[in-house]
Amino acid sequence: MPKQKTKRAAMKRFRTTGSGKLKRWHANHSHILTKKTRKRKNRLKKGDLVSSADFPRVSRLLQA
Repeated sequence: MPKQKTKRAAMKRFRTTGSGKLKRWHANHSHILTKKTRKRKNRLKKGDLVSSADFPRVSRLLQA
């Protein structure tokens, strides 16, 4: 039986933390930044965790 392949697009977008949670980056921080406030842009810089609703779907993409 062939090995199961990891979805490479998901590998580039998510990282696993030490406790097993999944870290992600915020969207909307690449262009059209002039109309966004400094506070909003600073919040978008930081990473966040994948929500509990999306966790099973994302972890299925990452399993190899």
